[in-house]
Amino acid sequence: MRDYGVVIGSLRPGAGNRITDVPGVQVGHCTLDDGPIKTGVTAILPHGGNLFQDKVLAVAHVINGFGKTTGTIQIEELGTIETPILLTNTLSVGQVSDALIAYMLEQNAEIGVTTGTVNPVVCECNDGYLNDIRGRHVQEQHVRVALSDAGSDFAEGAVGAGTGMSCYGLKGGIGSASRLIELDGNVYTLGVLVLSNFGRQQDFLLQGIPAGAMLDEMQRAEAIDEPDKGSIIFILATDLPLSERQLKRISKRCTVGMTRTGSFIGNGSGDVVIAFTTANRVQHEQSAAVISLQMLNENEIDLAFRATAEASEEAILNSLTAAKTTIGREGHLRKGLSEYLDAIIKQAKSRD
Repeated sequence: MRDYGVVIGSLRPGAGNRITDVPGVQVGHCTLDDGPIKTGVTAILPHGGNLFQDKVLAVAHVINGFGKTTGTIQIEELGTIETPILLTNTLSVGQVSDALIAYMLEQNAEIGVTTGTVNPVVCECNDGYLNDIRGRHVQEQHVRVALSDAGSDFAEGAVGAGTGMSCYGLKGGIGSASRLIELDGNVYTLGVLVLSNFGRQQDFLLQGIPAGAMLDEMQRAEAIDEPDKGSIIFILATDLPLSERQLKRISKRCTVGMTRTGSFIGNGSGDVVIAFTTANRVQHEQSAAVISLQMLNENEIDLAFRATAEASEEAILNSLTAAKTTIGREGHLRKGLSEYLDAIIKQAKSRD
């Protein structure tokens, strides 16, 4: 979005303006794009080590619960994540979860033998408008590709789990953004990755500009009139030292970024936030009875709230901007926002 001169908020972004600006965080994709097959897998790794042995503090926050995410119950109870986070389509959650379990069992021979089981975290959105979702084309090998592809540099838009997603009647998908937070002479990073698949076109806002209404005028006979339904997954990462309670408070501010783009969070939308901090780790084989964790001074938390709102809004806009026009199953079409952006911005300036 910044390539078009649109700057969201006042805080500085990280070097890549993406979730992987948080040190150690990695993202990878496997894209399935063949005729009516428009789907895939996206993997988010909180760090490059063994997550089962070296867990990160985490929370799950449900904005609207029309979703099929796995793993949130244990995250909420224990406050940790112990596997990579995988994103895919709604009807592939089972296959992807099974593949993630197999991956973790290979890494940790003690799981289910000398220690407990493992909690796979898999999130989803329904890509059935563009994708042959009933075909359940995502298989274990695709999960392995996404995991092995994970790194600091990754594509956005119609890739990985975002290949078949729609947002505000346009092509949605993967988007990301980050913000820097300066405290006590130290610079921390907060990053957000979204899988966007929600919203009604007429409601779409771009920095307060009624972009959805402008799209209606531009498209005329092609204008899309659909209810606000779908889903969005937010993955929030930071290296700020936070408690689980503070993470929960911060994760709720993803809703601000969502509503700033025009959504009223409809009944049929599955909107979930998974948030973690890399600053506080929990060792699986911890022997000490009492351990120490750092946390943020609550009087300074407003900066993290602002960073979350800004990065969430920009991540959604980036998912729309990066996604290219896609024709999916039965000829269903979703156009990329980039086809209209210049005209929207020009029209908005003329109104000023």
